[in-house]
Amino acid sequence: MSQVALRLPDSLHQHAKQLAAQDDASLNQFIVTAVAEKISALNTEAFFQERARRSDQDKAVAALAKVRRVAPQAGDER
Repeated sequence: MSQVALRLPDSLHQHAKQLAAQDDASLNQFIVTAVAEKISALNTEAFFQERARRSDQDKAVAALAKVRRVAPQAGDER
């Protein structure tokens, strides 16, 4: 496992410590989770951008045209 020296503004450091304590986690675990969430978000965005780049709008419209039009079941109206 790597060690990283991290410089945080005091206000960010204090806020992160408070949030970590509320989550019953160490500051280290809070930061590890935050970095993992950010990496996941960026990877997800890249995945969908690539999927969109390869998409064919005409095929999507044709597929949607095949869907039966039925009234929503009770409870699904909204």
